[in-house]
Amino acid sequence: MRVAATLRVNGTDYPVELDPHISLLRAVREHVGLIGAKEGCDDSECGACMMLLDGQPVNSCSYLALQAEGREIMTVEGLAPPGELGPLQQAFLEHGGVQCGFCTPGMLISAIALLARNPSPSDDEVRLALSGNLCRCTGYEGIVQAVLAAAAADGG
Repeated sequence: MRVAATLRVNGTDYPVELDPHISLLRAVREHVGLIGAKEGCDDSECGACMMLLDGQPVNSCSYLALQAEGREIMTVEGLAPPGELGPLQQAFLEHGGVQCGFCTPGMLISAIALLARNPSPSDDEVRLALSGNLCRCTGYEGIVQAVLAAAAADGG
């Protein structure tokens, strides 16, 4: 049994027909076609699937897609126009916050949520905000420095 729904992703409405049990991650990847968010653990442990839901970070692998109907979903693809980098993405490149890249979409989403609620975070606040995101390359120092640099460049 499929259910008709509309998912609003990065400001665009996508009419979809979904199985009621499908996760937000799978719906966005398979039905909307945005593949930036990754499935790492499928258990809300790694943060690779992080998306913003009404401005709040959620592990989309453990969130039902139908629960997101009528809400604003933002994926990493929504952080900047196609072919461009947003300030935080640029800071990740400049400060070595990207290594293999698997964790990067989730890190960016968690960092955007942090900077939206606290435009001038401390080192410890950045680390706490990113604590739900695992980096297997141990690139945390570059990631933290990138978030702090983006905050400083934005006037934080």
